Amino acid sequence: MTRLLVLFSLLAVTACETIQGAGQDIENAGEAITEESQEAQAGM
Repeated sequence: MTRLLVLFSLLAVTACETIQGAGQDIENAGEAITEESQEAQAGM
Protein backbone atom coordinates (compact mmCIF):
# COMPACT_ATOMS: atom_id res chain seq x y z
CA MET A 1 0.00 0.00 0.00
CA THR A 2 2.82 2.41 0.83
CA ARG A 3 4.53 1.73 -2.49
CA LEU A 4 1.32 2.52 -4.33
CA LEU A 5 0.94 5.81 -2.46
CA VAL A 6 4.53 6.78 -3.26
CA LEU A 7 4.02 5.88 -6.92
CA PHE A 8 0.89 8.03 -7.19
CA SER A 9 2.64 10.91 -5.44
CA LEU A 10 5.55 10.77 -7.88
CA LEU A 11 3.20 10.65 -10.85
CA ALA A 12 1.28 13.68 -9.56
CA VAL A 13 4.46 15.72 -9.10
CA THR A 14 5.73 14.75 -12.55
CA ALA A 15 2.42 15.67 -14.18
CA CYS A 16 2.45 19.09 -12.51
CA GLU A 17 5.97 19.79 -13.76
CA THR A 18 5.01 18.75 -17.29
CA ILE A 19 1.91 20.92 -17.32
CA GLN A 20 3.88 23.87 -15.99
CA GLY A 21 6.48 23.45 -18.73
CA ALA A 22 3.81 23.24 -21.41
CA GLY A 23 2.17 26.35 -20.03
CA GLN A 24 5.47 28.23 -20.24
CA ASP A 25 5.97 27.11 -23.86
CA ILE A 26 2.47 28.27 -24.79
CA GLU A 27 3.05 31.60 -23.06
CA ASN A 28 6.33 32.12 -24.95
CA ALA A 29 4.64 31.32 -28.27
CA GLY A 30 1.85 33.79 -27.48
CA GLU A 31 4.35 36.52 -26.72
CA ALA A 32 6.17 35.90 -30.01
CA ILE A 33 2.91 36.08 -31.95
CA THR A 34 1.96 39.30 -30.17
CA GLU A 35 5.31 40.90 -31.00
CA GLU A 36 5.07 39.88 -34.65
CA SER A 37 1.53 41.22 -35.00
CA GLN A 38 2.51 44.53 -33.39
CA GLU A 39 5.42 44.88 -35.82
CA ALA A 40 3.15 44.08 -38.75
CA GLN A 41 0.61 46.69 -37.63
CA ALA A 42 3.38 49.29 -37.22
CA GLY A 43 4.58 48.56 -40.77
CA MET A 44 8.01 47.30 -39.80
